[in-house]
Amino acid sequence: MAGGDLALQLNDIARRAQVGVGTAYRHFPTRRALVEALADPCFTTLVEEARSATRHDDAWTGVELLLRALLHGQLTDPAFAEVISTGPDQDAVARTTAHREEFMASARAVLGRAQQAGSVRPGLTEDDLHRLVCGTAFALKIGADPTDRLELYLRVLLDGIHA
Repeated sequence: MAGGDLALQLNDIARRAQVGVGTAYRHFPTRRALVEALADPCFTTLVEEARSATRHDDAWTGVELLLRALLHGQLTDPAFAEVISTGPDQDAVARTTAHREEFMASARAVLGRAQQAGSVRPGLTEDDLHRLVCGTAFALKIGADPTDRLELYLRVLLDGIHA
């Protein structure tokens, strides 16, 4: 949204976009629907990258690809970061829920392959990975340039979950 300010209300956004409030609400019945529309391209890319990670020959490389894509999306797209940090019960648009389900299916497949290969710590769940990536994204956002130390923090995360 304007300057990445996701706190703006739909009325403020309509005013800044110089469209009527009715027009804004016709396209986006809620603020959340607008945020999800803004996050959709990033979510689509993430789902494609997650699918690709499931097909990688090396199970550990699949984990790396999956976590890098998720972390990158959270750091570079504020709308995506907001959407992915909540559960499906808050989704305003069915497409968002479908993206979320497809991503989670791929994440389970990637993690399952890595567990079978003995590449990740035993007992690690996809929920654990999600929380660890969210925590890493939060830590990176504290700095001036969140992507500046992305590779270092990602390497630390990966080293921590590697068996």
